[in-house]
Amino acid sequence: MRIGILTLPPHANYGGILQAYAMQTVLERMGHDVVVFNKPIKKQVLPFPMSFLHYIVRFIKKYIFRKANVYVFKEQKIYKFQKVNTLYTDAFVNKHLHNKFVDTLGYIKNEYDAIIVGSDQVWRKIYFNGSWEKSNPDDAYLAFTNDWNIKRIAYAASFGVDYIELDDTDILKCKDAIQRFKAVSVREKTGVDICKKHFNVDAKWVADPTLLLDVSDYLTLAKDSNSLFTGKYILKYALDEAEEIYGLAHKLEEQKGFPMKELKTHEKDSLSEISNCTRRPVEEWLYAFAHAAYILTDSFHGTVFSILFHKQFTVIANKERGISRFTSLLSMFGLADRLIFSPNEYRQLPDIDYDKVDIRLEQRRSEALDFLSEALK
Repeated sequence: MRIGILTLPPHANYGGILQAYAMQTVLERMGHDVVVFNKPIKKQVLPFPMSFLHYIVRFIKKYIFRKANVYVFKEQKIYKFQKVNTLYTDAFVNKHLHNKFVDTLGYIKNEYDAIIVGSDQVWRKIYFNGSWEKSNPDDAYLAFTNDWNIKRIAYAASFGVDYIELDDTDILKCKDAIQRFKAVSVREKTGVDICKKHFNVDAKWVADPTLLLDVSDYLTLAKDSNSLFTGKYILKYALDEAEEIYGLAHKLEEQKGFPMKELKTHEKDSLSEISNCTRRPVEEWLYAFAHAAYILTDSFHGTVFSILFHKQFTVIANKERGISRFTSLLSMFGLADRLIFSPNEYRQLPDIDYDKVDIRLEQRRSEALDFLSEALK
């Protein structure tokens, strides 16, 4: 079958890139021809005379009123930032993903036997519509394919939070679109309840695509890394920086007796520091997790790869990014005690028994493959 994967465009998010890679790989090993829909990074162009007016206003703010962080040619600055920021991650995407680049979802042609939505927070409106321009909320539920004769499947689609971020009008449109799906599965257990309550759809709770590949698949990718992560170290990988997280990292250094090394998403966020904002290669990201002696993270996929690489770890709940993602994942493997809501809650725990974890993981992989095989019949 010719299958398209609709997810958030994989550019700079390590977890987003790797879940798309995993989904593509699983489907290919099942014998299918797979593409991942992706959006090219392009310069934003303001139409004339609007552009001229914007440039004049910005010039006045910057040079007359001395406003900080105002850029006259902001669009060009953002484009340069994006290109530098994704230099290494896009290299991985272009090498390992079978990209089908489209500017908007409306450019996708009716040439597929099936389209799979997911994984990642593809059903979180703020992320989907912010990533796919000129799209409607129901396009995340394949509304743009309503008159196509294809199989529509959701695999591990995520709402991100334990409630739906849609108004009543959008819910009705999305409900109409999802009724055309052959099979629906979600990444979080709370997503099952959301689908039933708002869409009257029975969804299955499944594992994130990254969990469907063997650890050897990721170690093969990590071999291409020229990593600086050597020796015995505590890996700190935090999406949201906070002094208390640093404090806990240093506490772990004293307790474990080896140094903390930080895996940053990028060095700087400021547009004024473009030269320092390149994200590290995906291969190095994997290498850092694979060789860490202990992991401290607030990232969902940071947690996933801590489990896959059989690491001892602590997860700090990232409330603004959604708690249900963590509670769902950790409960799936009997690891709920690894989650803390404040660095002050940290306590030393017995080592994780990965023999028990692996039994659960194999069961989840088997269920996932059964789900996909049945949905694609």
